[in-house]
Amino acid sequence: MSLDFLNPSAPLRDWDNVHVWHPFTPMSAYVRESAPIITGGDGFDLIDSTGRRYLDGISSLWCNVHGHRVPEIDEAVIRQVRDISHSTLLGLSGEPSIRLAKGLVDRAPAGLTRVFYSDSGATTVEVALKMAYQYHRQKPGGPEERDTFLCVGNAYHGDTLGTVSVGGIDLFHRCYRHLLFETVTTPSPVALRIPEGHTHQSWIQHCFDEVSRLVQQHHTRLAGVVMEPIVQGAAGILVHPVGYLKHVRDLCTHYDVPLIADEVAVGFGRTGRLFACEHEEVAPDFLCLAKGITGGYLPLGATLTTDRIFEAFLGEPWEGRTFYHGHTYTGNALGCAAGLASLELFETKNVLANVATCSELISRKLAALNVHPHVAEIRQKGLMVGIELVRDRETLAPFASTIRLGHQVILAARERGVIIRPLGDVIVLMPAPGMPPHHVEHLCDVTIECIDLVTRKVAAGL
Repeated sequence: MSLDFLNPSAPLRDWDNVHVWHPFTPMSAYVRESAPIITGGDGFDLIDSTGRRYLDGISSLWCNVHGHRVPEIDEAVIRQVRDISHSTLLGLSGEPSIRLAKGLVDRAPAGLTRVFYSDSGATTVEVALKMAYQYHRQKPGGPEERDTFLCVGNAYHGDTLGTVSVGGIDLFHRCYRHLLFETVTTPSPVALRIPEGHTHQSWIQHCFDEVSRLVQQHHTRLAGVVMEPIVQGAAGILVHPVGYLKHVRDLCTHYDVPLIADEVAVGFGRTGRLFACEHEEVAPDFLCLAKGITGGYLPLGATLTTDRIFEAFLGEPWEGRTFYHGHTYTGNALGCAAGLASLELFETKNVLANVATCSELISRKLAALNVHPHVAEIRQKGLMVGIELVRDRETLAPFASTIRLGHQVILAARERGVIIRPLGDVIVLMPAPGMPPHHVEHLCDVTIECIDLVTRKVAAGL
């Protein structure tokens, strides 16, 4: 058997093109572009196989928190490797998973006392969906056959079939529609494109009223309400108006419907608080965490819930009340060790204060785009930024999809040593919460330059 794959001088580009299928990537275009092959990291830079450095402007798909090769996290993982890298949580336990569960509960909104581990953002939401569904069949007072979920328009919660069912981005998921269960959808409370007959104010009020109507109408069928608190990330950084999250929480409380808060993207400092729910003093019934939970080091997810939910699953083994769900690497020791070190760094490095400083800096720097002829809107909450590009600012007419304008902007940024990623023609900036201001300033400068350069070129037909 050949060991060519271990050869340090291997033809990585060729092997990448013929063997690796990249996620969310049009592969025919990818193989023509010679994307960087990342072989190293240093602070907030990525380093490719040629030695070139790039500023990591999307925190490695929204998960890196403190930078790359962080000594405190490196050392925590190395210490754990010397003890044990993994054992199962099925019927056994492990010290790092216990300590991380305690650390998460101590910091989470009040009442979230139970931690169920999994491997990714999608699995944390999938766990919450299944827990909520089963809870209603086992809760005190008798079972209820609640058979659906209410979700927010344009939602993205992952790519498992359950999370696709509660998602709402047609481009990603229309192929699988016959595999999905039915849900109830309430409109996303954002107002760049307002339906005919509405003003900005009346449309937002309609969104508040509609979620009230739908919860009231369907509450006896709703196993839960699923939402990304404050910001819908993959929808293009859609920022909800103040009070919407609290409004939904109050509805869920009144009608006794569990609230599932998907904080996979917005958690761990992205919005300016450790958890986005804190902005409106909301405690959900389920809190789904992943991405930044390990500082961006290792795949780990956690679904936090309440004693009320947990107790519905208690009983003698033969009663069948157990939550029959689990993953091989649930509560992985290395991931939990990294998570503990990351939580400690939030406090020792005063990360949330840095987020506040950098958030204000981003707002100030990107203000230059507020009058740009091809920028429809700049959406920002904390370090989560979406810059929507359009052909015509007044009519909001988009550029033709064949132009791949957003992709052209990120390629221009890559040439200037900055890694960003678009969502269609929305340019997303997502600096790590620990990124120092001078790097954030450079990220903004390059982004503005590239947007201006590419839109001028395309508008001129070049």
